[in-house]
Amino acid sequence: MVSAKESTLLKHEVQNNILLYINGEFTPASGGKTIRNLNPFTNELINEVAEGQIDDINKAVAAAREAFDHGPWKSMKLVNRMAYIYRIADLIDAEVEKIAYLEAMDTGLPISQTKKMVGRASENFRFYARMVESRLVGDAYQVDDEFINYTINAPVGVAGLITPWNAPFMLETWKVAPALATGNTVVLKPAELSPLSANLLAEIIHKAGLPKGVFNVVHGYGETAGDALVKHPDVQLISFTGETKTGSTIIKNSADTLKSCSMELGGKSPIIVFDDADFNRALDACVWGIFSFNGERCTANSRLFVQESIKDPFIEALKERVAKIKIGDPLNAATEVGPLIDKGHYKKVRSYLDIAKEEGAEVISAEIPDEIAKGNFVAPTLLLDAKNHMRIAQEEIFGPVLTVMSFKDEKEAIELANDIKYGLAGYVWTNDIKRGHRVAHKVEAGMLWVNAQNVRDLRTPFGGSKYSGIGREGGHYGFEFYTEQKIIHVSITDHHIQQFGK
Repeated sequence: MVSAKESTLLKHEVQNNILLYINGEFTPASGGKTIRNLNPFTNELINEVAEGQIDDINKAVAAAREAFDHGPWKSMKLVNRMAYIYRIADLIDAEVEKIAYLEAMDTGLPISQTKKMVGRASENFRFYARMVESRLVGDAYQVDDEFINYTINAPVGVAGLITPWNAPFMLETWKVAPALATGNTVVLKPAELSPLSANLLAEIIHKAGLPKGVFNVVHGYGETAGDALVKHPDVQLISFTGETKTGSTIIKNSADTLKSCSMELGGKSPIIVFDDADFNRALDACVWGIFSFNGERCTANSRLFVQESIKDPFIEALKERVAKIKIGDPLNAATEVGPLIDKGHYKKVRSYLDIAKEEGAEVISAEIPDEIAKGNFVAPTLLLDAKNHMRIAQEEIFGPVLTVMSFKDEKEAIELANDIKYGLAGYVWTNDIKRGHRVAHKVEAGMLWVNAQNVRDLRTPFGGSKYSGIGREGGHYGFEFYTEQKIIHVSITDHHIQQFGK
C-alpha cells in the first residue's frame, strides 16, 4: 500500500464549475441543474458539472447540423482540415501532465497509467489524420468504353458519441478523432462520472480554433441527455462504449430514425494458459491484464483457464504476486491499483465477492488499510475453485477480480472459453505456435492475442462478437462507419438508351 504523503506530483488547478460546450461557447445547462463530481479516493466534492438535458442536446445537435450543412468543415480542403487535427494533437501533448493528473483524480486510475493513456490520445488524432490522407480512397470501375464508375467516401453528418468513465480521455479521442477527420460534426456525451477530461478536450479543441458547431460537449446522465442524443432525428451516427444492457437500449431507440450504430460493449474475456507456456511471461500478462486500470476494463482477462498440470504452481505464483500489488492514492506514481469510480460501482463489485462465497468459491482478497478506507477500494482479488457456470464466471464484474478455473486439454479449453454470452477479447499462452493459431481461430471473440497481452495496433479493427458489440472501429475499418460510400456512374460515350413512346 502507498500513501498520499509519498506523492511528489505537481498539483493542477480544477475548475469549480464545468460548463457545456455548444456552438463554440462554454455555457451553463439550460435548466440550471448541476451534477456533483466526487473524488473516488476521498469521496469528497471535486466540483459541480452542468447537467445537460433535452433542450441542451437539441441546441448542440442544431449547432452541429448547421455546421455540417452550411459551415466549411465537410467541404474544406483536406490539407486544411488535417491541419486542425494535427493542431489538436499538439495541444494535447502540451497538456499531458495536467490531463493525466485530472484524469487520475477524477477516475481513481493510477497516474502512471493515465499518463500512458493520454499519450495515446494525441496519437489518435495524428493517426487518423494520416489514415484519412492515405487510406480514405475510392475505387474505379471501367465498363468497356462506355462508362467509368467510381466510389467516393463522404462524411455522414452529425455523429453522436457516448463515451464511458474508464480511460475517458483516451476513449473520447478514439471516437472524436476519426469522426472529425472524416468531415463529420460531433456531439459528445461523456460519462457523468468522469467529466474533467471531456471538458479539457473541449478547451483544447476551442483553442485549436475549429469552426463553431463542429465539436460540442453536453454533460449529463445517460437516461436524459444520452437518450435525447440517441433519439434525435438529426443525428445520423451513434458510437457507444459501455455496458451491454445500455447498448441494447441504444440500438432499440435508434431504430425509429434508422441510425448507424457502433457498439463496443461488455466483456468477460478468457486467458488460456497451457502447460508449455512461458510460465513467467504468462503470469505477468495475466496479472497486468486484470489488475491494470483497476480492473475497470472491457478487454480485461477476467477469466483464467490454466491447464491442470500447472494449476497448483500457477495459482501459488498468482497469490504471491497479487499480495504484493500496491494499492493507494491514484496520484502517487507508485500506486498500481486505485479506487473504483464511485460508491455504486464499488458496491456492485463487492457484491460479487459475496456471490462467490455463496457459489462455493474461495475468495482471496486483502483488507483495505484504515488510512485509505474512505476511498472506493476493492483489493486485487482471486476467486478460486470456480466453475464456468457460476455467476462469477459468466457476469462482467468490471473490477480487480480474477475468476480462476482449470482445463484438461485443448478441446475443453475452447469449449469453456466459448461457453459465455460475451465475445470481446481472448488471450492464448502456449509455445506450440500451431496450437496458438488453432485456439485463436476457434475462440469466439473479436480480438485474440497469442503470447501477448492486449498490445493495440491502431491500424487493426477493434470490436467484439455476441453480446460484446456490433461493428468495428480502428484503422480504415472505422471509415465504413464514419463515412457514406457513394457510387458515381459517368458515361464516356453516347451509350444506348431505350426510347419509350417515340
